[in-house]
Amino acid sequence: MGSCFSARIKAESPPRNDYDSKDVNGLSGLNRKISSVSVPPTPRTEGEILQSSNLKNFSFSELKIATRNFRPDSVVGEGGFGCVFKGWVDENTLTPTKPGTGKVIAAKRLNQEGFQGHNEWLWKSTTWGSLYHPNLVKLIGYCLEDDQRLLVYEFMPKGSLDNHLFRRASYFQPLSWKHRMKIALGSAKGLAFLHSDEAKVIYRDFKTSNILLDSNYNAKLSDFGLAKDGPEGDKSHVSTRIMGTYGYAAPEYMATGHLTKRSDVYSFGVVLLEIMSARRALDQNMPSGEHNLVEWAKPYLTSKRRIFQVMDARIEGQYPVNEAMKVANLANRCLSTEPKLRPTMEEVVRALEQLQDSKDIQGVGHSQNVTHQSNNHNSSSGPRYHRKSATENYNGGVSNMTPSASPLRSHT
Repeated sequence: MGSCFSARIKAESPPRNDYDSKDVNGLSGLNRKISSVSVPPTPRTEGEILQSSNLKNFSFSELKIATRNFRPDSVVGEGGFGCVFKGWVDENTLTPTKPGTGKVIAAKRLNQEGFQGHNEWLWKSTTWGSLYHPNLVKLIGYCLEDDQRLLVYEFMPKGSLDNHLFRRASYFQPLSWKHRMKIALGSAKGLAFLHSDEAKVIYRDFKTSNILLDSNYNAKLSDFGLAKDGPEGDKSHVSTRIMGTYGYAAPEYMATGHLTKRSDVYSFGVVLLEIMSARRALDQNMPSGEHNLVEWAKPYLTSKRRIFQVMDARIEGQYPVNEAMKVANLANRCLSTEPKLRPTMEEVVRALEQLQDSKDIQGVGHSQNVTHQSNNHNSSSGPRYHRKSATENYNGGVSNMTPSASPLRSHT
């Protein structure tokens, strides 16, 4: 797995004073949006903030037992926040149980020397814990004891979408087209919920490593460290320090720091391209002119004869060309340089649902519907590029390979 103090893949968290009283003292704006009942006076201390939630307050000793003392072989992922450990608790009482019994959990432990600090941990605890949706990873509890900070959430046995798309060992079967479209729809639903009037959250770091999969390949969004309350009233955007991941961040956000829901839509378009192609958003291992996926792929997205240049050659024959074109058109709309021309996530969900329900969905086989010249796409024996092997990536983890995208430096 490598060291839990590995290089980050996300931007440096803002300094402690970057979170104003609204952010830290109860994250009151979000709490008002989520709850329909009256809100008590804003709590002042972090303990009061967390106790006001419905999350389980784990002791550090409980989590030590659940994760077998945070043993190295319990590590299932790592990132800028710290390491993620697999553990077991009782289904009902959530007390620690023997390995292999009860409910499987993932415990994310704050790296005290990491780049993402206490304020992000507190933001995750309060924001994530107040949101409930089938396509969001469920936060179960937290640990706040002395200098220990941990988050406990449901374990996702299939790991991250990033891991499934980009690992290249011969014994790994590539994700089928059917599973890819199921994951695209599920992650779109999760993002649409965050944008809804119920939540009003801008995700700000939508990428394949933050999309986790359960045993049935249902997609759930995780890691809300960079999420931001959406604009209030008649405001069109939120002005923030520029944070996120190169390759996924919308160009207007990079230029101005103005964050909108359409910024997330752009990021979804990048991920949809990655799902189609199994290429990373940024990859210096690719040939010259193909390092940036969006810049390279855009000219092919509107051409029925050239779309196969973009498609993952390993799943050739699993989709009809008109279906691939519909997905390509949706990705192209999401990636519009003009934010107002991008669809909303609700529109994206409807488009993917219509695609799933349409007669175009043929499942595996039906290669007769996919007619193209072999020189119009990557060789059917596999992609014509090579990648370094990656370690298991569970939740925004850092692998030993060249990162797919670089962190955005904070702009003051």
